[in-house]
Amino acid sequence: MSAGRIGCMTTPAQGSRIPEGALYACDNSKFGSDGRGRYWPGAEAWFAWLRRTVERYGPDRCLWALAPDQPFDAAGTLTESLPWLARIRDLGMPAAYAAQDGCDAPGLLPWDDFDVLFLAGSTEWKLGPVAEQLAREAKARSKGVHMGRVNSRIRLGIAEWFGCDSADGTYLAFGPDKNLPKLLSWLDELDGRPSLIGGTHPLPAPGAPSSTPPARADLDRRSMPDHEAATRLKKHPLTARTDPAPALPTLRGTRARTR
Repeated sequence: MSAGRIGCMTTPAQGSRIPEGALYACDNSKFGSDGRGRYWPGAEAWFAWLRRTVERYGPDRCLWALAPDQPFDAAGTLTESLPWLARIRDLGMPAAYAAQDGCDAPGLLPWDDFDVLFLAGSTEWKLGPVAEQLAREAKARSKGVHMGRVNSRIRLGIAEWFGCDSADGTYLAFGPDKNLPKLLSWLDELDGRPSLIGGTHPLPAPGAPSSTPPARADLDRRSMPDHEAATRLKKHPLTARTDPAPALPTLRGTRARTR
């Protein structure tokens, strides 16, 4: 974190402290460590926590805050998120919106109301061609892109290929002394690939055919808690958790603060 490659992701369930100077992002616990939102405190309590967080750590270090969503439910997410996106922005934080399976249907992505597209949904969807096209459209619209539950080198590479600015997972929560060097080597490897990070692959127009690399059988398909996460940006890192467990990756050089 002090080197600027890893930041903190925090949630209402954590109560963890963000280290001095570290960038952070705010998840909402709607998915939760059990995948069912067991730690979701309710909308008003969540927003009170969000306000306290930004008052304590400031909006300038906040990369985004994720609006309440309905995991795996695109229509439900739209209904749940819309009342909160403007309120997040009013706190001075970029508002993130959770993209779920089926959100590419007409009217289910309120593009003008959010700043960061958060690729949520099922594993198969988030790694598939629709998620890729939406990620590229978000970048064409000058929005940030984040991928959740990224916990392997291959999945990190897919997030990079899609143009994601950041990612989260629990890789460092399990054996941080062993896994931190591995994670940093993954980031070094991606940093050394100008064809992906340097932008020599132009973004296709919205709706263009997918260029997703073929799926790999060794993709890590475990479901990862949203509250033990880390991320990393190319120049400005992203999100991770701050108490006992460290963090995972993200990939691009621009901050998610795009408004």
